[in-house]
Amino acid sequence: MKDKLMDGLLNFAGKLQANRFMSSIKNGFTDLMPVIITGSFCTLISNVVLSVNPGYLSVANIPGMAWLNVLTPIFTAANYGTMNMLAIGICILIAMHLAETYGNHDRVVPIVALASFISLCQTSTTVKDAAGADIVVNNVLPSTVTNAQGLFVAMLTSIFSTMLFCRLVSSGKLEIKLPESVPSNVARSFSVLFPAALSILAISAFGFAFKMVTGMTLFDAIKTFLQAPLQGVMTGLPGYLAYVLFANILWMFGIHGTQTLSAVASPILLASFAENEAAYLANQPIPNIICTPFSSMYNTLTGAGITGGMIIAIMLFSKREDYRQIAKLSIPCGIFNINEPMTFGIPIVLNPMFAVPFLLAPVLGATIGYFLTKIGFCGYGVVNAPWTTPPVIAAFLDTGGSVGAAITQVLILAVSTLLYTPFIIAANSQTGEE
Repeated sequence: MKDKLMDGLLNFAGKLQANRFMSSIKNGFTDLMPVIITGSFCTLISNVVLSVNPGYLSVANIPGMAWLNVLTPIFTAANYGTMNMLAIGICILIAMHLAETYGNHDRVVPIVALASFISLCQTSTTVKDAAGADIVVNNVLPSTVTNAQGLFVAMLTSIFSTMLFCRLVSSGKLEIKLPESVPSNVARSFSVLFPAALSILAISAFGFAFKMVTGMTLFDAIKTFLQAPLQGVMTGLPGYLAYVLFANILWMFGIHGTQTLSAVASPILLASFAENEAAYLANQPIPNIICTPFSSMYNTLTGAGITGGMIIAIMLFSKREDYRQIAKLSIPCGIFNINEPMTFGIPIVLNPMFAVPFLLAPVLGATIGYFLTKIGFCGYGVVNAPWTTPPVIAAFLDTGGSVGAAITQVLILAVSTLLYTPFIIAANSQTGEE
């Protein structure tokens, strides 16, 4: 029974990692991370350094420092160019990664995907004038289609347009052949002309037909029937805990569970984070507890399984010299949330001795973080600091300066230590047997 379960999990994870679409989504979001972090830090600086809102905790509110507010447009513009262009970025990046899996390296691929995506977008928006009357502005892309709200449409469009383009190119049936005297780059542009045109037109025609039949845009339909339900499950505590538990089960079998499931979780958590970030920038109530920074704050601090608690427990209670040496070597890594020396050095992987605390610690961490945020002790996640930011500092930054969040990380690390301690003590008796 145990072997069947293990084989089933390994088979599932292997297929998930090998799937060209899932791996392209995962790699696309990984590549987009520097842009997301830049945008979120621009929000942080705008609010805690440059803001002059009355009663707001900010450096610019210190007497003599109000001049800092002059710099606000720099960070506001940079934030808009990052957080409000996430859908465009992910559309381009997924197309590049997916095309590589088909062996296609045409540089036009991401442009085809982007053109296909924009063909589905609404190109007008309604604003109000000074008198409150509606004014329709044409030839613009509303931020609601280019920011995190448009991620799912961007992902799907990028996948289908790239898949169609690559298959049309590889078939060779639509290639325009020019004389050998024509420069190779010019010849290649003409050889992919029809595949590019057909891919863009096919996506555009689908969007047109979809709206004619359903009366809804593809954006509205996906948001209503796909994005909203998934976000509701993933950002609710039961659904999120199920995701955390399954990710750590994969870790127990030596599979990077966080990375394996990131193609599923990242778009949902990132959309929730973008809503938080926009509300924080506008000085409005923050809507979502569970979002991208929530994970790094409360269920992966010091690494998957919150193994920082295991390091502390080993240093306090272990009589095994091998464990103590591995723990000492792991301390610098654990400070920056890297725990492979522990998972593969102790090892935790395939070691039933430590399965219970490894699986239970992140579940308890997420639960504690959720409820303490809900009662107002912790701030909400509004900034996405790099995942290697050390605990306590990370929580303080991710929440825009919440001391309660930093204290909560210390509490969760203490709980993790308590969970690992009896198992570390029990492991002391294994020395003689081994």
